[in-house]
Amino acid sequence: MSTPLPLPIAAVGRRALLCGAACAALAGCAGYGPGRAAAAAPAPTGAALAAVADVPVGGGIILAAQDVVLTQPEAGTIRAFSATCTHQGCVVADVTDGTIHCTCHGSSFALDGTVTGGPAPSPLPEKAVAVVDGTITLA
Repeated sequence: MSTPLPLPIAAVGRRALLCGAACAALAGCAGYGPGRAAAAAPAPTGAALAAVADVPVGGGIILAAQDVVLTQPEAGTIRAFSATCTHQGCVVADVTDGTIHCTCHGSSFALDGTVTGGPAPSPLPEKAVAVVDGTITLA
């Protein structure tokens, strides 16, 4: 009777396991849906972001490079939030019809940062801003 050889299936199993783990890790980095992007480094305190005149009343603008969404829910009221969706870290895509939209998975936020729809589990984190001579800066 011959001696059984080591089971090559075990080696293949380990390789498959390692390959599967690597593929899973890479899949976590893959984006799907328009607007998928990594969040930028936050802008430093005191950084000028935009002019108040650039932020539409009843709307807002996204400054993806600074990881900031600026909104103006009513004339003269400027609010700032992280531009990173609280669902899976996509940068929000646009502000239309009084709503901040993340097109990665369909989350939406009101101009005060609260969740209005989709899978986002929490509001957009608020950022402190100051307005001096019509310029919005991070406080």
